[in-house]
Amino acid sequence: MQLMPKRVKHRKSHRGRMKGCATRGNTVVYGDFGLMSLEQCWLDARVLEASRMAAAHALGTSGRLFMRVFPHKPISAKPAETRMGKGKGEPEYYAAVVRKGTVLLEIAGVPESVARQILNLVAHKMPIRVRMVSRRAAQ
Repeated sequence: MQLMPKRVKHRKSHRGRMKGCATRGNTVVYGDFGLMSLEQCWLDARVLEASRMAAAHALGTSGRLFMRVFPHKPISAKPAETRMGKGKGEPEYYAAVVRKGTVLLEIAGVPESVARQILNLVAHKMPIRVRMVSRRAAQ
């Protein structure tokens, strides 16, 4: 099941801009190791769910996983080869707005070598460049 908000104030939203670096959510807070974005993008809910499942499967019952981003933004699209006009398209999927420096997920309760393997698995699911960060390096 894909992530999406339970209720939204408005069905459709403006595209907005992703200028600059993240000023919030850019440090490891809940876990010991995290995955930080090095680029900006809209992360699809399917990508987030795939990364969560891969990390949870690799972790097993040994550690704890914290997802730090949630897909709040509805992304609308019009069908291909449609004439101009007739309004904005319907919402196709939900995405998380990720800026450079945002911590995407965190892991706690595992040694660094295991965390590095798990975060490497998750990094291959991401459409952007990411880097592993630790709590010690963040503070």
